[in-house]
Amino acid sequence: MTATEPNLGGPQHARARPVRAEHPGLPHEVAGAEFARRRVSERAAWVIAQHVPAKRYLVATDPAYHALLSPASIASLKVQGGPMDEREAAEFAAHPLSADAVALRRWDDAAKDPDGPRLTMPDLLAAHARCVAVRRT
Repeated sequence: MTATEPNLGGPQHARARPVRAEHPGLPHEVAGAEFARRRVSERAAWVIAQHVPAKRYLVATDPAYHALLSPASIASLKVQGGPMDEREAAEFAAHPLSADAVALRRWDDAAKDPDGPRLTMPDLLAAHARCVAVRRT
């Protein structure tokens, strides 16, 4: 495990084993992006690949965000380059999908709360079907 990877031993990471097996040695956001690129879309892959940049962006632009990070995420932030500087933040924000990347990052952070709301598999699949239907129109 590298300093930029989370602790993948917990039960919430058991679902990620097929992705890690298919893309060994890649940082989790890159492995997830590659997995999504082949199964969902290039757009989804880009958004997933921005997992770390979105964290760096949020730490730089949202003063309350840093307090939400776990100790492991704070430690990995240092290895990942720390908060974005003004130029990096402006470039990130200018990308047409940056808001989606930030939303996914916040969703991922909220999903780590064991007492938080849960999305059932049927609800998740229904949401995916709606997204696919919109893409086809």
